[in-house]
Amino acid sequence: MAYHYAHFGAQIIITARRGNVLQQVAEKCLSLGAQKAYYIAADMASESDPDRVVEFALDKLGGLDYLVLNHIGPSPFSMWDGDVEHTKWLMKANFFSYIQMAWKALPSLEQSQGSLVIVSSLLGKMPSPFVAPYTSTKFALNGFFGALQHELAMKNSNVSISICTLGLIDTESAMEKVRGVTSVPAYPATDAAKNIIITGATRQSELFYPWFTQFLILIKDWFPSTTSYIIQNSYNYNP
Repeated sequence: MAYHYAHFGAQIIITARRGNVLQQVAEKCLSLGAQKAYYIAADMASESDPDRVVEFALDKLGGLDYLVLNHIGPSPFSMWDGDVEHTKWLMKANFFSYIQMAWKALPSLEQSQGSLVIVSSLLGKMPSPFVAPYTSTKFALNGFFGALQHELAMKNSNVSISICTLGLIDTESAMEKVRGVTSVPAYPATDAAKNIIITGATRQSELFYPWFTQFLILIKDWFPSTTSYIIQNSYNYNP
């Protein structure tokens, strides 16, 4: 997404935990046409880092037009083993930091008639095995920001919220987990990124990528038993 924004000549702030990797991405953004590209290393499971990142962005750029929330913490791809502490930690990284950053950025987004872009997942609408902690965080995102969409509209807010529901994307981290385990097809990250950016820029309330993820959600409600059978048999698992 950063590289797409750079092609459009944006001013960009990026964050993740590894400062050396961020520096390389920021440098490439400048070479691709970004007006400015800053980075800040931060841990989204921290109590203070989400606020610190937004404050850094406001200081460097003077305001925000878009806040794209797309980070996740690492989580095992396996049967849930009862690790409640990991689920609590993952909720901090994948959910609480999102609402913390959104609240911190809202005043600036109001001034710019800006947009909040929330990257969620099909797993936030259709549970699947082996990802119970991750799925719980995505359901939380959909519920919270779906409610916030209504509240901002009722207040005649200048801020739009776009919730992006993605299927399996061929990122390196995702493919490492599912390769050889599932027959579910993966879709290109660069195309997903472009669709996310367009959705935010056009202030659409929802994105389904690839398109048939919306159809799958409808099928789940219409034919729940059939859907459960298909989901459970799309994985290579022998008890």
